[in-house]
Amino acid sequence: MTRPVLQPGPDHPITVTPHQERVVVRVHGRVVIDTRNALVLREASYPPVYYLPLADAEDSVLERTDTTTYCPYKGDASYYTVSVDGKQSVDAGWAYESPYPAVAEIKDHIAFYPDRVDTP
Repeated sequence: MTRPVLQPGPDHPITVTPHQERVVVRVHGRVVIDTRNALVLREASYPPVYYLPLADAEDSVLERTDTTTYCPYKGDASYYTVSVDGKQSVDAGWAYESPYPAVAEIKDHIAFYPDRVDTP
């Protein structure tokens, strides 16, 4: 079955821009990412999503899971569980390893669900 590939446009705009401020993400009180290199993805009428460089993440707490989703504008997303001191935040973050060209900037970045981390 072929999945649709859609292009952003006037009816469904998507922009990716650098975020000018520091972003710190904590899970169960521990810093998972501290970066000044975040991107903000704004898509249609959805709330903005911060994509943070995977290179700035503390690798030892991120575990890739089998969960995947598909977005016709961005591509296939892989999910990560954050494990800290024996506690887990399951599928707390996602990344597009091979995003579609319209959002190529988010490659090698991770975003988190605000309700699965201590800070957005």
